[in-house]
Amino acid sequence: MNTAAIKIPKYALTVIEQLEHFGFEAYVVGGCVRDSLLGIAPKDWDVCTNATPQEVLSVFRRRPVIKTGLKHGTVTVMVDHEPVEVTTFRVDGAYTDNRHPDAVTFVSRVEDDLARRDFTINAMAYNPTRGLVDAFDGCRDLAEGCIRCVGEPDERFNEDGLRIMRALRFAARYDFRIENETAFSIRRNRHLLENVSVERIYKELKGILVGKGALGMLLAFPDVMAIIIPELAPSFGFEQRTPYHKYDVWTHTAHAVQAAPPVEALRLAMLLHDIGKPACHSIDDNGTAHFYKHPELSAEMTECILTRLKSDNATLHRVTTLVREHDNDFPTTRAGMRRFIGRLGHEVVQQLFDIKRADFAAQSDYRAADKATTLRKAALLIDELMNEEHAFTIKDLHIDGRTLMAMGVPPGPAVGRILKLLLAEVQEDQLLNTPETLAARAAEMRDFELDTAAPTE
Repeated sequence: MNTAAIKIPKYALTVIEQLEHFGFEAYVVGGCVRDSLLGIAPKDWDVCTNATPQEVLSVFRRRPVIKTGLKHGTVTVMVDHEPVEVTTFRVDGAYTDNRHPDAVTFVSRVEDDLARRDFTINAMAYNPTRGLVDAFDGCRDLAEGCIRCVGEPDERFNEDGLRIMRALRFAARYDFRIENETAFSIRRNRHLLENVSVERIYKELKGILVGKGALGMLLAFPDVMAIIIPELAPSFGFEQRTPYHKYDVWTHTAHAVQAAPPVEALRLAMLLHDIGKPACHSIDDNGTAHFYKHPELSAEMTECILTRLKSDNATLHRVTTLVREHDNDFPTTRAGMRRFIGRLGHEVVQQLFDIKRADFAAQSDYRAADKATTLRKAALLIDELMNEEHAFTIKDLHIDGRTLMAMGVPPGPAVGRILKLLLAEVQEDQLLNTPETLAARAAEMRDFELDTAAPTE
């Protein structure tokens, strides 16, 4: 690969040059080298050096420095308001918790530092003068699209169980394959994920799902997915026996994930949209399978799973909603679509289109033309409504509670009742959403409310 593709930005180059000026070796290392060689702009630039942490602090004593992880040899140097992590060459001691080294030993050779890293594509260092240091054939693996552990895979994964998820994430992100021995070791050591915090696992899972090679990882490593989400296991190989499907539940799920746009909420929804199917399975007299009420059960399971994974509330709510609604038909009337948008919101309805398209793409060709026509008509109806002056929720009405009370409607439940009735009539095309029309109709409703509330003699 062409190392000319490694364009070190000025702020990171300043760190290298200053360390070298004081007689130390310094290299950019890891992900920034990998991504540069792939033609991808790096998000971060990390530097490794033979200078000890105290020597790094001395070299950059006139710059802002954050003692990020001094114990493990890392400090963050700020240059032009940009952070550069600087880590001393090191070798790691024992990993008794399967996550972090108990201690580190600083060393003088960059090759020794690279030997402790997880995968060959991340074990390369570059210096503008000395060139590329690639002691483990990372360039070859990049060119061949391969994820391979540095050294013995079992040792790498036993040092840090999270590396199992990182391997799948890198493979999914770049659409690479995982080298055989590394893959065997992942399966053999998948139980190590039980020692990793759910927050870290969840972050890596989302990275796998949004990758362009997500399909391959889901199909190749269902046993790893079952460690993360045990509720997925019953779907593996579960035949659907319906003309609408050509895959078992898990294979359909994997294809549906890949067919969805690479947005975390959408791909999480596709991962979990049919998770309740095995428990809802029934067979009719003709031998056809049915999965009645599986969206509701899948949504309940999704909420439990995402809660366990410590998802943020917004994502949990959005994914659970998409799973619950994924099998519902879109309304075909203007009034029905207005109520639908009012209940879910325009953004959720648009995402449901993406969900349904992905779901259909992972099904059989049975009635495919009809399904495509249905989606197309619904999309046209939504576009038509969104370009008109219509109310989807009470907030969209050109009248509000204050106006009603100024008209003499007593504060309290009557205000809410009138607004709901006005919205229903607007949605049914019985009333225009204009201030004048709404005020006139509200006056009639006010009089009715007052007459109804008046005591009888």
